Order: sequence, then structure tokens, then C-alpha cells
Amino acid sequence: MNSKLQSLYGLKFHPFRPDIPVEALYTPPAVDAFLRRVELGIADGGYVMITGDPGTGKSVALRLLHKRLESLRDVIVGTVEHPQSRTMDFYRELGDLFGVPLQAHNRWGGFKALRARWTDHISNTLTRPVLLIDEAQEALSTVFTELRVLASKELDTRQLLCVVLSGDGRLVERLRSPELLPLGSRIRRRLLLEYASRDELLACLDHLLEVAGSPTLMTTELKATLADHAAGNYRILMNLADELLTMAVDRELPRLDEKLYLDIFGQPPRPKATGKRR
Repeated sequence: MNSKLQSLYGLKFHPFRPDIPVEALYTPPAVDAFLRRVELGIADGGYVMITGDPGTGKSVALRLLHKRLESLRDVIVGTVEHPQSRTMDFYRELGDLFGVPLQAHNRWGGFKALRARWTDHISNTLTRPVLLIDEAQEALSTVFTELRVLASKELDTRQLLCVVLSGDGRLVERLRSPELLPLGSRIRRRLLLEYASRDELLACLDHLLEVAGSPTLMTTELKATLADHAAGNYRILMNLADELLTMAVDRELPRLDEKLYLDIFGQPPRPKATGKRR
């Protein structure tokens, strides 16, 4: 973090950047309820899904879920880094995540080895391993189909994984297609993130400033202005606030207010016409 942020405002971290500590993230009530439902169902496995438009909080919800599940005893959480992989590369990534050595071009061997690894883990701990897939709308249909078969056992009566899919509206549409409907019909818990209300955006700002150590960094009027101009989008809200804070540091301002907002984002006055009317 820029040392001037700390010296000027006493901030513990930059409150408007994506890499803030997980424990500092704002958790809306609907997200908190979803996290508790997933945690309660971890013993049974199956599929859950987080969807929403860009900037509505999917990545935050996924980070919160990862942290929550990782803190549970005996729960293994793996995160897919490249959802666009072809099937064999997807197997290799699963092998890396769950500590299973896989041989190239031996999908059947990988299939058996991964299922044996997950089955042993369930027998020893009574919990399911967890697989998180962000940007899941980018995954190939063949990978989705392979995952569905791979994680199912005993004629689909047992699930060997808890799979969390996160993506935008394209994911929802894809899972309604005839090709992927067998997977879409297995989604047990869903979190649909809508655009935030004005009050939710204000609550997010208040929370971030409080946990960052500078609750009076912004005036009440400025926070209201940001909430009104963020179009219900948390990402837009953070980008606006980040730009304001950057300029406030550059100018060494004691506090962020509406005047700063107008200086940066206000519309410049139109130039006066100099020509004579005919």
C-alpha cells in the first residue's frame, strides 16, 4: 500500500482495490445466507451456482465462500485457474489440485485415480472435497459433461464433490441447453446477484471505510453521490472511489468531498460561441 495513504488517512489497507483482505469484504445479507446454506450441505456434495452481471459481486462471494469452506475441518478446496481447458488439460489441473499424479493421454486412469482419491477422503473425513470454478461460462461443454460423470457414483446416488460454478448470464443459458441440461438440473443451491440498491452501496462504503481504519475519510454527501452514480454496480462504485482517493493523495487533501468529485468527474463548462449570428 502507498505509504501516503497511511500517513494521510491512517488506512490499514487500500479499501477500494480488488485485493483487500477477505475478512474485510462486505457481505450482503443474501450472500451470507447463501454461504451458510452451502456450508450446511457440504457433507452431501453436489452443485451450487453463483450468477450475476459483471460488477454485482460474484468474485467477492466466491472469495468469501472459499475462505469459509477452507476454515472447516478436513475440507479440501481446489480452484480451477483455467476454465477454458480442454478435457485432458482439465484432468491434469484436477490432478494438481487434489494431489493425484496423472499420466498423459490416459483419461480412464485419471478418472479412476481421482474418484479413488475423493472416495478415500469422504470415508476418512465424512466431508466432500470442494471444486470452485470461476468464469464457468467459459468452460467447454465436453468438460462440463466429463465433470458431471466424474463426480457421480453408484448410479448418480452419491456425489463425490461439491462443485461451485460462478459466472454471468451466459452460464445460466448454457445450462438450459439440451446438451447441458443434465448438469443444470443438478444445481441444488443458487445465488443470483442483482444490481445493488442505493442503501446496499452506502452500507458497503461505510463497512470498507470502517474496517480500513478511516470511517470519516469521505463526507456523507460524497458517499451519497457515489452511490447515486454507481448504477447499482459495486465495481463501478469501487472504481469511482479509487480514482477519488488517488487524486486526494496526490493533492494531499485532508478529506474526500463533493468538490473533489466535481473537479474530477464533473462536466466541463461548454465554450462560449465566438462567431456572430447571421
